[in-house]
Amino acid sequence: MATNVVMPQMGESIAEGTIVRWIKKVGDQVDRDEPLFEISTDKVDAEIPSPAAGRLAEIKVKEGETVPVNSVVAVIGADGEVAAPAPAAAPAAETPLPEAAAGQPETEDSVDEPSNDDASAGAAEGEDGQRQKSSPLVRRIAREHNVDISLIHGTGINGRVTKSDILDFIESGAHKTPDKPAAAPPPFDRAQGTPAGPAYAPGENVKIVAMSVMRKKIAEHMVLSAHTSPHVYSVYEVNFGRIAALREKKKADFEGSGAKLTYTAFIAKVIVDALRQFPIVNASVDGSNIVYKKDINLGIAVALENGLIVPVIRNADERNLLGLSRAIDDLAARARSKKLNPEEVQGGTFTITNPGVFGALYGLPLINQPQVAILGVGAIERRAVVIDDAIAIRPMCHLTLGYDHRLIDGAEGGRFLAFVKERLERFEEGWL
Repeated sequence: MATNVVMPQMGESIAEGTIVRWIKKVGDQVDRDEPLFEISTDKVDAEIPSPAAGRLAEIKVKEGETVPVNSVVAVIGADGEVAAPAPAAAPAAETPLPEAAAGQPETEDSVDEPSNDDASAGAAEGEDGQRQKSSPLVRRIAREHNVDISLIHGTGINGRVTKSDILDFIESGAHKTPDKPAAAPPPFDRAQGTPAGPAYAPGENVKIVAMSVMRKKIAEHMVLSAHTSPHVYSVYEVNFGRIAALREKKKADFEGSGAKLTYTAFIAKVIVDALRQFPIVNASVDGSNIVYKKDINLGIAVALENGLIVPVIRNADERNLLGLSRAIDDLAARARSKKLNPEEVQGGTFTITNPGVFGALYGLPLINQPQVAILGVGAIERRAVVIDDAIAIRPMCHLTLGYDHRLIDGAEGGRFLAFVKERLERFEEGWL
């Protein structure tokens, strides 16, 4: 009996995915849970396992094609079934796109009951009478920037307006109304304060390479974050002498329990305690409402060869230091081998990123929407410091908190970091 293979949903805000590579070809024998193809979304690059054992009878979606989630991309047939002679393109209009909010569950209002006075809510009516399709995320961006979605030419499937479409429209400075369209000004270069020129001149010695799917999605998400949150940063210097001594004392015990004791694990443990103490940092903004997250789901950024991914430790506050160490090791290893499950890259409430592993003194990371804060960890280096009026050598580190100024003021951000600093510098063995 044939089994359909569908495009999985790899995150709450993901409506489609791109097939990067077919690991198997038509006619190949496959086992259940054996990697079948590789996909890329703005949440994760992942190898997708076969849902059944048998022979790959048909490939419906070619490499490089983007299709909605739940679209049939291939068929697994029983042994002995005749394979399809050649792959075919995915059907364009058969499967409707599901709509999900960015990084958080949808409310009924966001999907089923658009406001009567909001021209951008739901599917907008274009001049040709067609209903303009868009996701709740796109409609939210449209509301925030007072944009009429019906004026945007959608490049997504079936003319769907994508995040990239609306962000490009906003970036261009275009302003149109159904009654009186206005010409869009040239792209604006914020750094120079003048219209941006071309990226390269004719005849210039350049090499042009197309962005990967992951890089394009990261770019879209970062532009969205910069547009959404007014970023503020506070930087504290932390003495890791106490942590270094405890790590040296306990790392053999942790290795014997199957975990690598890292500085990141200590930081994660203290951050969990800080988020309990300062719930505003573990929240999100929903229009004029504050959404306090009762769960602490800690995102740990992992650098890959071609981008960055943020797997999530769910209910991190229920784990001790050993449990956090195991989770960090496991998620990082599976992120690099593209073995993460869809639910492991969504639902984060706070993120830790570590540019210090590359030698950076500190970093100024962008917030991972719809979160309201992110911690950047700088390099831990031995430096001369003054302790009790004497010069001493200690392992020092700069911690940067980036936070959304719509919700968190400098005083609250400072109190949060001061709490983290105090706990790290006085970390007790009983907290392990």
